[in-house]
Amino acid sequence: MKLVDTHCHLDDERYDIDREELIKKLEEKMEFVVNIGFDLPSSIKSVEYSNSYDFIYAVIGFHPTSISEYSEEAENSLRELSKNKKVVAIGEIGLDYYWMEDEKEVQKVGFRKQMKLAEELNLPVVIHSREAMADTIEILKEFPKVKGIFHCYPGSFESLSEIPEGYYFGIGGVLTFKNSKKTVEFVKKVDISRIVIETDSPYLTPTPFRGKRNEPSYVQYVLEKISEIKNIPFEEVLRITTENAKKIYGID
Repeated sequence: MKLVDTHCHLDDERYDIDREELIKKLEEKMEFVVNIGFDLPSSIKSVEYSNSYDFIYAVIGFHPTSISEYSEEAENSLRELSKNKKVVAIGEIGLDYYWMEDEKEVQKVGFRKQMKLAEELNLPVVIHSREAMADTIEILKEFPKVKGIFHCYPGSFESLSEIPEGYYFGIGGVLTFKNSKKTVEFVKKVDISRIVIETDSPYLTPTPFRGKRNEPSYVQYVLEKISEIKNIPFEEVLRITTENAKKIYGID
């Protein structure tokens, strides 16, 4: 089986020097990758990549640090972009109280609007939550029909019971870091049927490449770590997490 990356940012400027070469390399190694938008330009780029390459899918939306750019016009643009068959979710959306580019209430309004849009379009969401778990979960509960992926899941195993049914948990390079006890504990306890694999490339590069630019194919090191923690063969971890990703994103 080939590898799968459920969350990357191939439009990032760090790929400007070799993007085409990298994508050709990924095409050989990856069954599919999902490029994630964080504002309107990156969402448009996501769709462009998905139209140019069979193995790339697009997610469109406004990250909480870009939420001040969200408007009725921007929402209509997302609605139009969503008509493309390669668009598989709305994201990444949510709350970020670490960077705090906008006040909490402004972020919440934008988050709710995009959750409502996902509900209207019958699309899953990709959730970003940093230092905002309680408020994030509160808003997710307001939209019980919406399902999705909790990107780079920041919570504990105990918080799992608070999160609505229908959410998968994105596990990436953080799992391989020496100080990632909470993530290791979460992966140990959570059922593998709830896990999807991601890189957040070019960020959060796993060991042994930490400190360098991340790439979607580095999901291999995340899979290896999950295999080790859960004592499940690598191929089985790859098979199950790929099925999970296809199910939530609606990829055949």
